[in-house]
Amino acid sequence: MTIRPIQQQINAIAVSEGAGVTVHRTLGTPALKNLDPFLMLDHFGSDDPEQYIAGFPDHPHRGFVTLTYMLDGHLEHRDSMGNRGDLRAGGAQWMKAASGVIHSEMPKQSNGLMRGFQLWINLPAAEKMRDPAYQEFGSEAIPEVVGEGTCVRVLSGDYAGQHGVIDDPHTDLRYLDVSLQPGSEFRLPLASALRGFIYVFEGEALIGSLNGPPLLPQHSLSVLAEGDVVQLEAGAAGVRFILVAGRPIGEAVVQYGPFVMNTRDEIEQAMRDYRDGKLVRAKAVLKAID
Repeated sequence: MTIRPIQQQINAIAVSEGAGVTVHRTLGTPALKNLDPFLMLDHFGSDDPEQYIAGFPDHPHRGFVTLTYMLDGHLEHRDSMGNRGDLRAGGAQWMKAASGVIHSEMPKQSNGLMRGFQLWINLPAAEKMRDPAYQEFGSEAIPEVVGEGTCVRVLSGDYAGQHGVIDDPHTDLRYLDVSLQPGSEFRLPLASALRGFIYVFEGEALIGSLNGPPLLPQHSLSVLAEGDVVQLEAGAAGVRFILVAGRPIGEAVVQYGPFVMNTRDEIEQAMRDYRDGKLVRAKAVLKAID
């Protein structure tokens, strides 16, 4: 087996979103516009409510999927289809906007903390104008695999005989939240056909390869190069990271803010539909598990 080295490292940059909320973005920046099938990764969090109390008021999406994972605090969700949710720490929400959704996201503290991730995942052209769909899962529904010095939460895909709760059928998505004690090792077979990255949000790790930057520092996204196994070791203070991988879609990406389509004409149509109150065409199919 060939260990997958790091192809590129991107440090997070601060971006103002919603009603002035600061998020830390890696994927979806000038350094890395997208990584097919992934379009954007935001890491949000603060212990100061003034930094996010205004939240993310009503805004549209078309043509892609959002996957939100809460680490601490909670996120109140409402959308134009009548869905309401309160995503708590450890829970995850998968929302396929497809032909159109308008929703709001209002982050709240729990025990003085609020932090999490939002990942944007592209849809193939054949799915972009289909009906939206919605999945929401509480922390208790997400499998955990605990070993010596390791804890892996399986949001999507397979790990050590456990299958994640989130199903993203168009990308064969794998999404793992991995915690390692100091000096512990993580090893995962990962087919080279899948594009993937690691985002470290606590501590640091050493990648198991002599090629590329060996250190994976905190608040950095590391793109995985070709190979068929991911192997890394926690640093002296331990490490916690998300590992995300998926099958590329291989189609043109034309993006304008919250609309991601295949052509400029389709973007202009989305803008007209939103302006004319025609963006939302169907109610989402809802799948929610506590």
